[in-house]
Amino acid sequence: MELLNLTIGSLSSGVVAATSSYESIASVTASGGETSLTFSSIAGTYASLQIRGISRRNAAGGFANGLQINSDTGSNYAYHYLRGTGAAAQATGASSQTFIIGTASASATHAASIFGVTIFDILDYASTTKYKTVRGFGGFDANGSGTIDLASGLWMNTAAITSVSLYAQGDAFAAGSTFALYGIKG
Repeated sequence: MELLNLTIGSLSSGVVAATSSYESIASVTASGGETSLTFSSIAGTYASLQIRGISRRNAAGGFANGLQINSDTGSNYAYHYLRGTGAAAQATGASSQTFIIGTASASATHAASIFGVTIFDILDYASTTKYKTVRGFGGFDANGSGTIDLASGLWMNTAAITSVSLYAQGDAFAAGSTFALYGIKG
């Protein structure tokens, strides 16, 4: 377990963080069919937030999870991502979006036991003087095929983040999809 925390800590800040730097805030698990899962009433007492999850989508095709912040459905988001499949690489970016595209999730075209993993870092989430940035890393292995994603996003708003919603883009989460929210101490 210590190795897992060191790896995740390294992704979060570029520096290995002590296990005690992370405090569990909440977790949410899909019973199946939910199009979104939300963390709300997030206190502004941490330096940054991290969301760790495993997910699977109900439909075939499509892979990405998405994020919306503070129930903002306006065109206030931008993102970039790099995806690798082992056979090809893809990169894309977009601005004036209604969500931040995130990382890969397994779908109904994959064996029932395959879930994607996701880590999102939300930096300086409590600041009221700057736009918020999100980093994402994730992917899945489908027994010889799969994908890995590296994503970044921007929420163009200076409000402190008090809620984060995760979406199965154009789909619904399968039963057992679980996300946990952690506060990273300063």
